[in-house]
Amino acid sequence: MPLPSRSIAAIATPPGRGGIGIVRVSGTDLVALIRGMAGRTLPARTATRIAFRDAQGAAIDEGLALYFPAPHSYTGEDVVEWHGHGGVAVMRLLLARCVELGARLAEPGEFTQRAFLNGKLDLAQAESVADVIEASTATAVRAAARSLTGEFSREVHALRDALVDLRMYVEASLDFPEEDVDLLREGDVAQRLAAIRERLDRVLVRARSGALLRSGMTVVLVGAPNVGKSSLLNRLAGEDAAIVTPIPGTTRDTVERQIEIGGIPLAVVDTAGLRDTADEIEREGMARTRAAIARADVALLLVDARDDGADPSDSTGGAEAPVAELPPALPRIVVHNKCDLACAAPHVERYDIPDGAPPGDAAHVWLCALTGEGVALLEAEILRIAGVTHGLEDAFLARTRQLAALGEANDELRHAADHFATPQPSLELMAEHMRRAQVAFSSITGEFTADDLLGEIFSRFCIGK
Repeated sequence: MPLPSRSIAAIATPPGRGGIGIVRVSGTDLVALIRGMAGRTLPARTATRIAFRDAQGAAIDEGLALYFPAPHSYTGEDVVEWHGHGGVAVMRLLLARCVELGARLAEPGEFTQRAFLNGKLDLAQAESVADVIEASTATAVRAAARSLTGEFSREVHALRDALVDLRMYVEASLDFPEEDVDLLREGDVAQRLAAIRERLDRVLVRARSGALLRSGMTVVLVGAPNVGKSSLLNRLAGEDAAIVTPIPGTTRDTVERQIEIGGIPLAVVDTAGLRDTADEIEREGMARTRAAIARADVALLLVDARDDGADPSDSTGGAEAPVAELPPALPRIVVHNKCDLACAAPHVERYDIPDGAPPGDAAHVWLCALTGEGVALLEAEILRIAGVTHGLEDAFLARTRQLAALGEANDELRHAADHFATPQPSLELMAEHMRRAQVAFSSITGEFTADDLLGEIFSRFCIGK
């Protein structure tokens, strides 16, 4: 892809008023633009106080100018930033002046795209720029920063380089079959391939954990009226988000709050109790409950701990058995609320999961939402269902396409190992699977990436970045 030659400009700070606003310009030669705005040249990498001037020489604003000559800039091109007062009108005037001086308005993500095209960032690092901006928890920010600084890319490069080195022995065996030396045995191909797969497994665990930090989870609270769903929402959210009364049917609409558990962002949705009713408003609330269930990742099925005969897995109870409303594959945790009134201590019970049962159906948590006793046990069960079996301190904030590429490489390496394990291995097929795995690794960092995919990736960035 040819490198862009025209200068681009954009407001790099968020919309609205603020103490400082920044207009950023990147291009191959910004001398004329700088003179037109500042009336002078600028020293490199030095904050210079100037008046920003219009075409008639009148001052638009006064602030700081920063000039970064190529190639030592974010994009690898000449970059200049105008730091002015953060008013909406003044930022628009500065941007219009840059356009008047020959720049064009930047497309979303175009500054970072130029950084990628000019070799300042690889594709995984470029994507992590947007991830840092969009991260909703401190844990997610740290995970995105690991990718931005190249840690994720280094892991992928190490896997690819080890695979390239291993491919040398397989390809040599194909090219020189008459050689007396057993190149495959000499290269210890089986053990080295196993080592690559083990390392890839570790990267996949870190990437899958990081994917949760990006997308989060939706947790829906379901149950019969008056079992404490609103109380549990308030306890998890740390605020009185939902009205709590002893009157069944108090909650008539869904109430949603954003919380964080173990660094993972969760949308927790309280729902109307499911029961037979002639109340039109309550029936609409139950319709919204079913809509919330349809988009949930995990269901918390609440029952009253005092009802020893309650069997939440019994789907024959009609509206009084809310589990009948849950999709069979939806993970769920049975929450026995009001355990203090049942004279039961907070605890967790797990059972063997029958074949075909939902992943969380075997977990039962006894707690008291009103006092908070046992809520920590529930949070731990949510993380367990999410697949977080250890901390997220070393997670990579992986995107869907990166996870897909890692999964593809994992499949190809498994096929290669299977071929090699046969009594008469097909080296041609083994070599092809290893080649495909290498291509999958390279697509993560952008060494082999289609132009249309690049356009899709950077179009999701904000303007000015």
